[in-house]
Amino acid sequence: MKILAVTACPVGIAHTYMAAENLQKAGDEMGVEMKVETQGSIGVENELTEKDIAEADGIIIASDKDVSKERFGGKKLLVVGVQEGIREPKKLIQKIIDKDVSVYKGDMPSAETVKQKKKEKENPIYRHLMNGVSYMIPFIVVGGLLIAISLALGGNQTAEGIQIPDDSFWKQIESLGAASFSFMVPILAGFIAYSIADRPGLAPGIIGGYIAADGSFYGSEAGAGFIGGIIAGFLAGYVVLAIKKIKVPKAIQPVMPIIFIPIIGSLIVGLAFIFVIGAPVAGIFEGLTAWLEGMQGTSAVLLALILGGMIAIDMGGPFNKVAFLFGAAMIAEGNYEIMGAIAVAICIPPIGMGLATFINKKKYHQAERETGKASFTMGLFGITEGAIPFAAQDPLRVIPSIVVGSMTGAVVAMLSSVGDRVAHGGPIVAVLGAVDNVFMFFVAAAIGVVVTAFMVNLLKKNVAAVESIPGDNGLEETKEPEEEEKKAEAPQTQPKEISKLTDITTPELINIDLAGATRDDVIDELIQTLDHNEILVSQTDFKEAIINRENQSTTGLGMNIAIPHGKSSAVKNPAVVFGMKRDGVDWNSMDGTDAKLIFMIAVPENRQGDDHLKILQMLSRQLMDEQFREELLNVQTKEEAYELLQKVK
Repeated sequence: MKILAVTACPVGIAHTYMAAENLQKAGDEMGVEMKVETQGSIGVENELTEKDIAEADGIIIASDKDVSKERFGGKKLLVVGVQEGIREPKKLIQKIIDKDVSVYKGDMPSAETVKQKKKEKENPIYRHLMNGVSYMIPFIVVGGLLIAISLALGGNQTAEGIQIPDDSFWKQIESLGAASFSFMVPILAGFIAYSIADRPGLAPGIIGGYIAADGSFYGSEAGAGFIGGIIAGFLAGYVVLAIKKIKVPKAIQPVMPIIFIPIIGSLIVGLAFIFVIGAPVAGIFEGLTAWLEGMQGTSAVLLALILGGMIAIDMGGPFNKVAFLFGAAMIAEGNYEIMGAIAVAICIPPIGMGLATFINKKKYHQAERETGKASFTMGLFGITEGAIPFAAQDPLRVIPSIVVGSMTGAVVAMLSSVGDRVAHGGPIVAVLGAVDNVFMFFVAAAIGVVVTAFMVNLLKKNVAAVESIPGDNGLEETKEPEEEEKKAEAPQTQPKEISKLTDITTPELINIDLAGATRDDVIDELIQTLDHNEILVSQTDFKEAIINRENQSTTGLGMNIAIPHGKSSAVKNPAVVFGMKRDGVDWNSMDGTDAKLIFMIAVPENRQGDDHLKILQMLSRQLMDEQFREELLNVQTKEEAYELLQKVK
């Protein structure tokens, strides 16, 4: 028999893993194949696969928070609290074995179904267009970089600009780049059609896109460009979709997708473009290109403002993609300045927010300052999405700041004739030689970044230091900025990686004969041990953090265990102090037992990462072993206890 389980608690620390450990152990003892997924603070671990669920005889959800049941449709499902998973794992498993559990009637969608539902929520026109754009972009990047490299390394300055000699090796590289560019519109059209009508739409779409790009079919010198390609793609997709719905004899059905549909679809799209659509669209596109090329002064500034704003407003969303697509299409038409302004605007939001966190740390939490480093790096590579975490947390201040910054940079770039020959942005394209007027590219980007950084810092207020103290219900401890700065003056040790309990405890942090008669007495005793080992700056402040956590919910986990914990600026470096009260102390534990094994975890407020959460997870798992608890209760010296605690890893 195979039984699955999912364990979770509100913040996902101790109880999540205690329940998982007990269920796994009970399953092993009862001869049941058991797999437990934990949805803890570190994320989902030991995730249940579709195959696991399909083969399972029943599922147990032991959780105090909402766990999605969709994937368990059609299976025997038992839903209980996490405490039942800790205390009565065998009883829960026996219910599954006895079939004393009802079948969950919900649907059990496959991964593909989930993806399809997500796609259906999107605007279909936008989805089809973005499918074409995603396949088109590599051709533009390859073409632009090859041409840029060939001009940089093999070009000669002439009165007409940089030219590559016809007999040069670099002329061949330029030709390869031009060949890559020539695929841009056909690929765009082909994969728009593919998105609409699946594989049968690909050939008509690509053929229609080729005709759209080659004006000789309908008497135009320039062709219908990317606008024609988009029209060809949608036309091919919906024409093929209509043909697929035609009922045909069964004998013909097998060859419809590979012969009749592509041929008929290509004829309809091709002839429609040659005789009806091509020339009018080419005229519109030629007029648009001429208008853009002729933009000077005020009109160019207006265009740069619009494009810069679109790039920043949703950081990789629909507005961003439309502006990007427009700039990429202009590259193929030989207008590089549009993409130049866009390339500058692309990098300003993430670099600007990164700079903002560097120059005024009082405005940001520690986690935001760490995110700022990543954001800055992403901006160097032209990834606008690096600013999203900041915008999501504080949209009213961040979004206006990045929009104004991107607009400013785009205007400076446009007025300085910055050009970009590659459909990408950020300093990386300038380093690779794809940018005309590199100096002004960096000047424009720097101006936009500074505008964003100073504007957002002007709008934001100094933050209180709000951090979560690890615990099943969490706790927010708020300190005023001035107090935080004062505490920050305390010496901080270099963070070290924690992989086992004894990384942050020593024999000196162990007391096997606690004297305190009450919970608060024991807390004071353990805090004094931390202070004597120079772990704390202030006993009073750290005790406040511990008591605040206890007031949220007891850290008495049951089975004679308590794990009080606190995160505070009064802590110099992570540590665990272990104390033993052999006759027990009332800790208001969930199962009513007195606490005999007490582990106090102390974590600095500015500690990054989740390694201390991992220690709590490891500790919770190990303490579920009854033999381990008995051995720990029977130790006679600190050294014996320390040696035993080395197993917690």
